[in-house]
Amino acid sequence: MNVGNALETAILSDTGRVRSRNEDTTGEDLDIGVVVLADGMGGHQSGDVASALAVNVILRDLRLTIPAVVPGESDPGTGYALERIAVRQAIVRANQAIYTSADGDPRLHGMGTTLVMAIFYNDIITVANVGDSRLYRHRGNRLEQVTVDHTLRQELVDRGYCTPAEARASLNKNLVTRALGTDATVAIDLLDHAVLQDDLFLLCSDGLSDMLDDHEIQQAIERSATNLEAIAERLVYMANHNGGRDNISVILVRACKSFPNKQAWQQKISGWI
Repeated sequence: MNVGNALETAILSDTGRVRSRNEDTTGEDLDIGVVVLADGMGGHQSGDVASALAVNVILRDLRLTIPAVVPGESDPGTGYALERIAVRQAIVRANQAIYTSADGDPRLHGMGTTLVMAIFYNDIITVANVGDSRLYRHRGNRLEQVTVDHTLRQELVDRGYCTPAEARASLNKNLVTRALGTDATVAIDLLDHAVLQDDLFLLCSDGLSDMLDDHEIQQAIERSATNLEAIAERLVYMANHNGGRDNISVILVRACKSFPNKQAWQQKISGWI
């Protein structure tokens, strides 16, 4: 599968104005339609090691499994697309790699990372996230947060203890309730969405979303129109202008055209004949 000619991307990562090092890691492989972003947990040792492990293991795993997927086939047990199953398995392996590394080296004990990633196939995006790194979709004139944060702040909102605005101003915004590598097992959110031509997807670490509200993010996207590099630069500039209290990483992906699974359609037509 190669959807690279249907996607346009821009990636930018910045240390910010307060941190001494960048613990975020980003990666992409458009030949298999994958983008991934990990934010090493700032309150733990070796967050940069954890985020790099997550991205490297996931990309290595998917470069092996995705080319072997038969287009259009689904898992008989769950009915999910095999691409979605492969993503989940890759994240589980990444979690195991981080947890094992931390358990075997006292210098790495307690390290962890958040994760947000996406795979594009057959005019579909499968999104996976653990923690508070986010994926947004900009379609038409609307910006929508696709992922749900795994944080104490979000739990308080979900249970009705405070409004989103009150939660945004709280002191608990960085307390994540899920992360890769901090336990032997991990709960992963997986979502599937149809992709339309000109859809724009933004993956970001909380260094961006904590510094900019959704309206500011939408303004930055619409101000720079179709120039993804300019959008990325403006988002990072604005986050730094508002304080830059954490590392800031963004991945932008635009669907320039449709990318249907032609082989799957050929198989269906053959079956009808």
